[in-house]
Amino acid sequence: MVFSSLLFLFRFLPAVLLVYYIVPHALRNFVLLIFSLIFYAWGEPVYIILMLVSIFISYTGGILIDCFTKMGRRKAAGITMIISCIVSLSMLAFFKYSDFVIETANNLTGAGIAMLQIALPIGISFYTFQTISYTIDVYRGEAAVQKNLISFGAYVSMFPQLIAGPIVQYKTIDTQLRTRKETMEQYAEGVRRFMIGLGKKVLLANNAGALWDTIQTMNYSDVPVLTAWMGLTAYTFQIYFDFSAYSDMAVGLGHMFGFRFPENFNYPYLSKSITEFWRRWHISLGTWFREYVYIPLGGNRVNKWKHIRNIFIVWLLTGIWHGASWNFVIWGVYYGALLLAEKFIFGKHLKKLPVVCGHIYCMFFVMLGWNLFVFEDMGQGMAFLKALFGIYGQGIGNKETVYLLYNHVFLLVLCILGSTHLPQDIGRGVCARLSGRNVMQPLVENVFYAGIFILSVAWLVDATYNPFLYFRF
Repeated sequence: MVFSSLLFLFRFLPAVLLVYYIVPHALRNFVLLIFSLIFYAWGEPVYIILMLVSIFISYTGGILIDCFTKMGRRKAAGITMIISCIVSLSMLAFFKYSDFVIETANNLTGAGIAMLQIALPIGISFYTFQTISYTIDVYRGEAAVQKNLISFGAYVSMFPQLIAGPIVQYKTIDTQLRTRKETMEQYAEGVRRFMIGLGKKVLLANNAGALWDTIQTMNYSDVPVLTAWMGLTAYTFQIYFDFSAYSDMAVGLGHMFGFRFPENFNYPYLSKSITEFWRRWHISLGTWFREYVYIPLGGNRVNKWKHIRNIFIVWLLTGIWHGASWNFVIWGVYYGALLLAEKFIFGKHLKKLPVVCGHIYCMFFVMLGWNLFVFEDMGQGMAFLKALFGIYGQGIGNKETVYLLYNHVFLLVLCILGSTHLPQDIGRGVCARLSGRNVMQPLVENVFYAGIFILSVAWLVDATYNPFLYFRF
């Protein structure tokens, strides 16, 4: 079940909201837990057991760590924390990376080991990182132990951010799990945020994805340079609007239930460097790696070579986290190398460039990174890279290039504008002008959000393409 589906919009969400607000406040975490398990079981009925096991292991680990700490047995608490993390990571590694390891071993040794062909449990990368952060934070004393299994289960399985984030650290919503107060203002804010996310997903991401699908199925040796770049541009917008839309909807849903989840995106395509880009893209993942890998390794408080090692390890793991394929490993190393180059070689010079030059530099390398990211088949990825730079001698453009551009120029312009502050600034300007008119401001706002919802639903009625890209990570 996905947020941008008629089933979710008109059946599941109304049902959970109705029950949630009918029951007493003390039962609302229980309602969230039950409906979240139903939400997950709808697409992964078998792997719900895996999630429950993960919840129980981390819950028990937290209890034991707290008990050992109070007894003064710090070493036992540390061992318990390590065991809990290892068990959680082992489950993630088995289900996500077994076939990758077997395939690599077969390619290197010719062993011919049979592939396990295990389906990847949806969202396992996200909820595993959440349970690990909880265990570590309890050990560090940065989060209070959660002794209520229902509340802890609701935290791990909470359907708004279960499948594709943001990665919510337990310490961020510990108090909210116990004492949150739902208000009409926050609920309305959540509805508005959800509608924005729905529009970004359905009207922008899905249509950009359709253009990319058209171009990526072509014979790359015949694809003109402009057509290839149009395709990569479409994917660049698809993955941004797809993933940020999910985060918008997750944050919006959180508001509807009284939670405030962390932001996951901050207009990353406005960045002027790769360093800035990764401060704006998938913020919760970057925060997780910084707090639980980079800083424990010493961060930048070590000598130069260890600092380089720390950055390299973080980005190698970032690539591996995204998928069990060599293209993701190379993608992570690619960004690690760019970040190291900015930090130690040309970062100071980059800051002196005109803003537009910084944007061009950043987007050029980000788009090349998406070329690595999208093709799990490295041969295909290299072939498309050649098409981007005209190595096949296929020319700049042709009639099909003009046709595709003519039919999608409005979409691409909307995507460009939508990835900037401009729509938000325009909206604020309109609201400011109408602020003195008690009727007009809410009327205009409601018509705007209702229009997005109606257009999105109209598109969904006949839609055949509606996945979220980050579900597979």
